[in-house]
Amino acid sequence: MAYVPGAVLIAALVAGCSSGTEGDASATDSKPGTLTVSAAPPGRYRTLPEACRTIPLATLRDLLPGAALLPEAQQEKVYQGTPAGTFDTDRRVGCRWTSDAPDASRSIAIDFERVVSYDPSVSDDDRAREVYAKKQEAADIPLSAPLPDAADKDTASPGNTPTGDGNTGGKSAGKPDTTPGSGTDPSAGATGSAGDAAGGTAGGPAENLQPRVLDRLGDSAFLDDSLTRAGSAAQHRTVSVVFRTSNVIVTIEYTAQPALSTEIPDSRELQEKAQALGQKLVDRLSE
Repeated sequence: MAYVPGAVLIAALVAGCSSGTEGDASATDSKPGTLTVSAAPPGRYRTLPEACRTIPLATLRDLLPGAALLPEAQQEKVYQGTPAGTFDTDRRVGCRWTSDAPDASRSIAIDFERVVSYDPSVSDDDRAREVYAKKQEAADIPLSAPLPDAADKDTASPGNTPTGDGNTGGKSAGKPDTTPGSGTDPSAGATGSAGDAAGGTAGGPAENLQPRVLDRLGDSAFLDDSLTRAGSAAQHRTVSVVFRTSNVIVTIEYTAQPALSTEIPDSRELQEKAQALGQKLVDRLSE
């Protein structure tokens, strides 16, 4: 008679423990306010190209015309480029090419940055958008491309340029006013009228060469243009094109410096070539 009650007691204890465990688990699972957060999707790009091999030879020859005047051995060295120092080639790579000629020197530099978000709730693309936005803000680029108005069209004539400094637009630093017709730059007559340099004609609309947002280049893009002269040194112009495609941000810097301090580098030529290179790099990343 003592055995049966003991067995019943053990069974009851086991059932009670099991019931309590299941109840606790159920209570835990049904806690109010518990959310399941899925990780944000990774960016499109997991690696970066070899920077010094991203520009075709024919394009380098066009960007660095002075290299054609060098001996063949020196030409090869120029076209090889110099890789930028980096600690992680999966995250950042770059390259620079420089050509010095008797009449001018030119250089082209490119930088690829692959943005990775370490926050599982933020995608690589969203983080890249933030990094790109900071670059655009630092360059003081307007959010949208300015549209020429009637006043711009009326002033697009020789001696009156609506865009930037010299005869070609862009920012300036450390130099006097070089607007054609101002009399402050002895080369004003030699560099052409505002209409010629900006792609317009007298009385017609001038091409916008100011720093601006670019359309149809990657997911987002902008262009910056800076003309600088320090003291009596020759003026050099740097055109920068920055664009983002998914989680990769590419920066192009194209610089020209004439040998004579009275010459002003042509903004339109540099901008056109820098933008064309940008499109080639977009295509290269899409391969």
